[in-house]
Amino acid sequence: MSEPETKVEEKSKEPLVPEITFDEFRKIDIRVARVLEVSRVPNSAKLVKLDLDIGGIRKQCIAGVGAKYEPEQLKDKLIAVVMNLKPRALMGLMSEVMLLAAADGPEISVLVSDKSVNSGARVT
Repeated sequence: MSEPETKVEEKSKEPLVPEITFDEFRKIDIRVARVLEVSRVPNSAKLVKLDLDIGGIRKQCIAGVGAKYEPEQLKDKLIAVVMNLKPRALMGLMSEVMLLAAADGPEISVLVSDKSVNSGARVT
């Protein structure tokens, strides 16, 4: 006899975005990055500048997590980043990758690896 289905309370307030195919998802290059240095962006309450090592490649990320994280909380963490977004300038600084974080209303949680893996490892 099979277990009865259990209803899970739906708590997400965010509308779901349209479905994509697996091939479309594979175009997103998500990698593990080691945070080498973190500093606050001057004149911004939310932005921090992260210098990252992504499998021997150095990249800079400007991320809006400064209201919830102190720089020392992010240093040396293994975080998930999107590698293949077109770089863009934020407050005069170039952001070359996008940090991935979960947002639940005002709460933000940076996605970190729960085990030690090599920087540059692909997230699948």
